[in-house]
Amino acid sequence: MLRALLLILSVVAIAHAELCKPDAQNAFKVRISIKTALGDNAYAWDANEEYLFKAMVAFAMRRYSSKSATQISNVLLCNVTDRVSFWFVVTDSSKNVTTVPGSEVEAAIRMNRNRINNAFLLSDKTLQFLKITSTLSPPVDPPTPVWLIVFGVVLCLIVAGIVFLIVSGIQKHKKKNKEPTERENLEEKVEVTLENGIPCEALDLKAGHINGVFAADDDRFTSL
Repeated sequence: MLRALLLILSVVAIAHAELCKPDAQNAFKVRISIKTALGDNAYAWDANEEYLFKAMVAFAMRRYSSKSATQISNVLLCNVTDRVSFWFVVTDSSKNVTTVPGSEVEAAIRMNRNRINNAFLLSDKTLQFLKITSTLSPPVDPPTPVWLIVFGVVLCLIVAGIVFLIVSGIQKHKKKNKEPTERENLEEKVEVTLENGIPCEALDLKAGHINGVFAADDDRFTSL
């Protein structure tokens, strides 16, 4: 009985070795960069982390298909290296000697990629499924809607235009009021004319003009 059990276990182990190997059908390679992602807070990759990885893949398969009965034992890892890279396959839970099609595994991983990354505190760049394309992160909505930004810019331009028109109108109004005043001041002065061929200075009609000859005579008569 014991020999039969050992024989069965050895056959299963050989079958699993044939299923999980580099470049095998439906096998995927994983490369993990814990040091790059976490720096001084990096953790060691050990058997516990491998168990968590198997659990996350089984979770992804069960969540992808409600009919799936994938167990942790159905996720096989092989060729694990110290630089944390390995291959894995998912075996069929009903037969356990055949692998789940790679397309289904890929779809399940892509559907649950964020959950898997978060479990290991990694990202698509530091937890790489080499045959599975990275999932696109959802677009980040800006804190302020685009239409509100455009509306604010247009409103500022309108306000600036109104202010410019008001200021230019005030300046033109002041300029128009200043021109008649200057014209009136010029009309109050008499232009230089010629009398007997001798030019006479312009007279200021308001202030008047005193003739120097008569002013001298007035002083002389006054002193007498």
